[in-house]
Amino acid sequence: MAFLLSETQDRFFEDPNFTTLLRACTTALAEHDLPLILITAGTEAERRRIAPFLSAHHVDGVLLVSSHRGNPMIDHLRQANLPFVCCGKPLGERGALSYVASDDREGARTMVRHLLDTGRRRVATIAGPQDTPGGLDRLHGYREMLAEHGIAQDQRLVAVGDYSRASGESRMRELLATAPDLDAVFVASDLMAAGALAALERAGLRVPEDIAVGGFDDSSVAATTQPPLTTIRQPWGRISAMMVRQLLAEINGEGPATVILPTELVVRESA
Repeated sequence: MAFLLSETQDRFFEDPNFTTLLRACTTALAEHDLPLILITAGTEAERRRIAPFLSAHHVDGVLLVSSHRGNPMIDHLRQANLPFVCCGKPLGERGALSYVASDDREGARTMVRHLLDTGRRRVATIAGPQDTPGGLDRLHGYREMLAEHGIAQDQRLVAVGDYSRASGESRMRELLATAPDLDAVFVASDLMAAGALAALERAGLRVPEDIAVGGFDDSSVAATTQPPLTTIRQPWGRISAMMVRQLLAEINGEGPATVILPTELVVRESA
C-alpha cells in the first residue's frame, strides 16, 4: 500500500498532522500484516517520477492525502485503475470517490460558538486555503455561527492562510492592523494558530485576556503553545482506520463510500 502525500516534502516535516496520519495508517495496516510506503507528490517533477511506478501497480492501493481542488493525482489513479481513498473531501470531482473526512463545518461552528459563549463579539478568523475542503468548510462554519448570533459579517475580520506557521503569524499581524478592536480569532489549524500566538505576543497582547484564540486539529502543537491552545480535535485514529478499511474493501471489489466523522472541542487556556 502507498501513503501518497500531494504536498511538498517541507510541508510533511512541518505539519504534525501528516506524520500523525502516516503513523496511524501504518498501525491500521499492520493489523492486516500489510506494509505501507510513503510517496510525496507535491511537485510536477515528483508526479512524473511516481506515475510509472503507480501505473505498473507496484502497490495494491493508495491512501491519498491532501485534497486541493484539481489534484492531478486523482485523474492518474483513476486512469491507472488503482484503488484509492482520499483523506478529506475532494473538491470539484465528478463521479463517486471514496473519502474519509472530519466534519469541518460543524467543528468550526463549535469553536466559534465557544468563543462567543466567552463573551467575545469581534471574532476574526484565519481560514485555510480556499482550494481545500477544510479551508472552505471551516470558513462557512465560522460565518454561519456568526449569522446565527445576529453578528454582521465584516470582511476585515477574515484572513486566509496556507496552514503554515508563517502564514498564521503574518495573517494575524494583518488582522491586528485592519481590525484592532478584534477580541477573538478562530484559526483553521493549530500550526497557523501557533504563528498567530507569536504575532500577538510580539504585539504585546495577552491571550486570552485581550484576545482569545481557538485552533483546529488538536495536533501535537496545541499542547505546547503558550498558553496551551483551545482547539477542535480531529479523530486521526478513526480517520486512518476508516481509510484503511475502505481501501481494503475497494481492493476486494466493493464500490466507493463516504465517511464523515464528528470532531470534539478541547478547552485549554487560550480561550
